[in-house]
Amino acid sequence: MDQDLKDNIMGALEQVVDPEIGIDIVNLGLVYDIDMDEEGNTTVTMTLTSMGCPLAGTIVDQVKIALEDIPEVKSTEVNIVWTPVWNKDMMSRYAKIALGIR
Repeated sequence: MDQDLKDNIMGALEQVVDPEIGIDIVNLGLVYDIDMDEEGNTTVTMTLTSMGCPLAGTIVDQVKIALEDIPEVKSTEVNIVWTPVWNKDMMSRYAKIALGIR
């Protein structure tokens, strides 16, 4: 996958907002990797802010919807992982400012 396509996918994922926090999953640092095979089957490897996140299913569905309009993406699988464990240092500067975290 070339960098322009990866940037396009990441841009689409910035539209997926964690409903409890109000910040998108990219700026929260939840997206760890994106992989696409030759057929356009795309895997988004990501985590959540906590293992008990009650909205995990909603976020996964939103990820799939966000990538539907990208022509190169034929299917999307979301792989939720717990390693490395998410922490506030993974957030972008934007997210930290928006949440008042130093």
